[in-house]
Amino acid sequence: MSSTAGGGSTQTGAAGPAERLGFKPGMVIQELGWDTDSDDELRVAIEDAIDADMVDGDYGNVVDAVLLWWRSDDGDLVDGLVDSLTDLVGGGSIWLLTPKVGRPGAVDPADIAEAAPIAGLAQTTTASVSKDWAATRLVAPKSLTR
Repeated sequence: MSSTAGGGSTQTGAAGPAERLGFKPGMVIQELGWDTDSDDELRVAIEDAIDADMVDGDYGNVVDAVLLWWRSDDGDLVDGLVDSLTDLVGGGSIWLLTPKVGRPGAVDPADIAEAAPIAGLAQTTTASVSKDWAATRLVAPKSLTR
């Protein structure tokens, strides 16, 4: 079922956060770490961009990308990143969403830079995706993909 209420997503001409993250219709996006502080506007924008609901950790099939909400008190970031690789298709990316610096639960960028290679990932891009959240794109280094 599709809806065209609101006139579609091309009214402003500027790319929204979901488009900046590279999400397109038909992609399967797995969302992990959702909590009440997660940005609902961003979530809706992503689901609109992929024209489907995001899937959760129980999905059990491959996904094109993982959206991982992470806060400083969520535990070991390396473990969280490794867990998020479970259903990720080869060549897929993890978008690590962390509270911006100065916000409750903010994650030090140095912690991300340290955790990514331990989890077998390389950091490629960082983007501001909402008032309170920043996104860091993590991928398997090309030397590790076959």
